[in-house]
Amino acid sequence: MAEILSAIMLLGGLALGNVIHQNSTYTNPVLPGFHPDPSCIFVPSWDNTYFCASSSFNVFPVIPIHASEDLRNWKLIGNAISRPEMLPKLAATIKDTSGIWAPTLRYREGSDSTGKNGSDHRKGRFWISTTLVFDNLAADNESRWDNFVISTDDPFKADSWTEPVHFDFGGYDTSLFWDDDGQVYVTGSHEYKVWPGIQTATIDLQTGETGPWLNPWNGTGGLAPEGPHLYKKDEYYYLLLAEGGTGEGHMVTMARSRDINGPYEPAPHNPVLSNANTTAFFQAVGHADLFQDVHGSWWAVALSTRSGPAFKNYPMGRETVLTPVTWETGQWPIFQKVSGITSGWELPSEPILVSDGEGPYVYSPDHLTFPPNSTLPLHLIHWRLPLPDTYLVSPPGNENSLVLRPSVLNLTSTNGLSTSGKGQTFISRRQTDSLFTYELDINASNLRNKEDEVGVSVYLAEAYHFDLGITVFPFPQYLSIASPINLEIKAFNWTHYSFAAGPRDARHLMQTYGIARGEQLSAGFTGTLVGPYATTNGREGSQNGEFEVAVGNWTYLPQGQIIN
Repeated sequence: MAEILSAIMLLGGLALGNVIHQNSTYTNPVLPGFHPDPSCIFVPSWDNTYFCASSSFNVFPVIPIHASEDLRNWKLIGNAISRPEMLPKLAATIKDTSGIWAPTLRYREGSDSTGKNGSDHRKGRFWISTTLVFDNLAADNESRWDNFVISTDDPFKADSWTEPVHFDFGGYDTSLFWDDDGQVYVTGSHEYKVWPGIQTATIDLQTGETGPWLNPWNGTGGLAPEGPHLYKKDEYYYLLLAEGGTGEGHMVTMARSRDINGPYEPAPHNPVLSNANTTAFFQAVGHADLFQDVHGSWWAVALSTRSGPAFKNYPMGRETVLTPVTWETGQWPIFQKVSGITSGWELPSEPILVSDGEGPYVYSPDHLTFPPNSTLPLHLIHWRLPLPDTYLVSPPGNENSLVLRPSVLNLTSTNGLSTSGKGQTFISRRQTDSLFTYELDINASNLRNKEDEVGVSVYLAEAYHFDLGITVFPFPQYLSIASPINLEIKAFNWTHYSFAAGPRDARHLMQTYGIARGEQLSAGFTGTLVGPYATTNGREGSQNGEFEVAVGNWTYLPQGQIIN
């Protein structure tokens, strides 16, 4: 039976806010594309701003931070780890499921915080606990997990996050909690094949020293209890978990206790949130976090895939969704089911935009010309750590362009060790729209050898990507490697991508060279990226950076979201 899909057309600017402000409705996902494992907070002393952090796995910069003042319009304000020296081991991760998993974002108010614009400035700190995972190592190898905390007093300053403070824990998904007496706790989960359980300990955030690890609760018996978060409300400690694995059976469960160490009583209506075993378009709902808004109402964020129950086509991967929660005094919270267009608690009738931060809103188009004296935009990312001299913004002789120097290895290079820490020349942005057109101009006149290649890719991981490349093989008569070439990737429907090329100065000669299925890019933990690459394809004797190619007129045009 044919499936009817509905699309909300996003035209940039404030269109989204203007469409959904009536009746306090909003549209999921609030953070579309590769934004899994969300952790969100509300900070009144920062102009009533909401902040969200997401997993980044192998991409760099690490842990995108988005901010909003109305819960509808989300702006990228920075990345928590933007200095390669903060995370050097990211250069050598193996497997596309390695890297940074599930950051938890928290804010600890200071004793005399006077607000974002107060004369004494804010005194609180933002904290992130997370895990660098080496997913190729055995499940019982504790070297698989590198847990650490970082902090800042201003998340709008990209370089303000501290160096990591590491702590010992043989697991992942660590989360911080401050009790009323100021004692800090860290809670984490273990690889379910080793021990499907949750542990909690006190922690010194300055040294990373932890107290004895206790076992408060192990969930309801679902696969892989993980993603724990602790909250305190009405004299109860509430423990929120994800269970069922991050796929079709994903769900959110909860338990509570009068004592932080337990015993914990499971919620009678567990799972408290799940779309498993339904026909909903939004599936895999889980890994939730809870926060209050400016009115004191409760909300949850969670990850979800727009896959439908067939679970075949979801190239953008696990995205961030928002749902209202009813949480009466002394009672269990009631989560509303996740859907596309959702009615929630009272929201501003007009958009309230975040004034600070240099990144784009998640629904913004790209029109990048790389002017002189500029830097790479915040939302452009690399696969593992980049070499600093590989990406040159508007260098002399190539003004208003981005010059790429190639890597020896191509995008199919299987792991970080094979790159010898030198990375792959690939710069991209997240696909954030079901329907879009991405294009740029490439000057490939410096290619000399048959292995030399430059092109564009829609990329999920080393084993899952589709590329349209330029090489020095004979060209069609209507193209010349000596002249700029326009390359285009288009998601022209919910399930397929097209790849086209033509002369930059004769767009009427553009031709489509291939079609790819989105379901072939639907796997793993991440989501699709689009951007240019340059490589010598391992040519014998070749070295990184031995030629240069200039790309310009980088354009990403959102053309619609499929939400049903």
